[in-house]
Amino acid sequence: MQTQNRKIVYIKKLLLVALTLFLFINATGTNPIKTIEIKVNNSPKNNSLEFPYLQKNFVAFKEAVAFKESRGRYHVTNTLGYLGKYQFGKTTLKRFRIYNAKEFLKNPELQEKAFAAYCAVNKWILRKDIRRSVGKIINGIEITESGILAAAHLGGAGNVKKYLRSRGRIRFSDAYGSSIQSYLKKFAGYNVSNIKANRKAKV
Repeated sequence: MQTQNRKIVYIKKLLLVALTLFLFINATGTNPIKTIEIKVNNSPKNNSLEFPYLQKNFVAFKEAVAFKESRGRYHVTNTLGYLGKYQFGKTTLKRFRIYNAKEFLKNPELQEKAFAAYCAVNKWILRKDIRRSVGKIINGIEITESGILAAAHLGGAGNVKKYLRSRGRIRFSDAYGSSIQSYLKKFAGYNVSNIKANRKAKV
């Protein structure tokens, strides 16, 4: 009888060990479906990498314009004599008291300051048109402030006024075929609010 009781106790212990081991394995085992669910549930809502050059700010705006104008090269002069990273004409540079083209090409800091100043001047000249036109659709293009400033860099503020006030009927293209309309579209949607309208902007 005692032997039989010992066997029963031994079997119970074995069953208890087996049950404990079974529960332990299930608790620590890998379930592929559960693992996928955990990854999805714990992933951040917005995991995009916010590099400065991917943001739609003024830095991205000026670099985009520069790439279109000169592929971002400070030392280049095109076949029509336009200079530097942003392809300034000599007449525009004289407005900012820059007269030495060779020195201008050697001075990246001066070129950056000239671009910012020119944007400020154009923003002042076009302040009424910016207020009236931003958000409107002209020739299938939504008008934005950054698009207007880019177009003014291409064709001058006066030609941008004509385009906007004629609802796109009066157009302008440069000698290489780039148009105000294409710039309004290509450079739309950048945040250029840090550029303050200033008709006396200096470099």
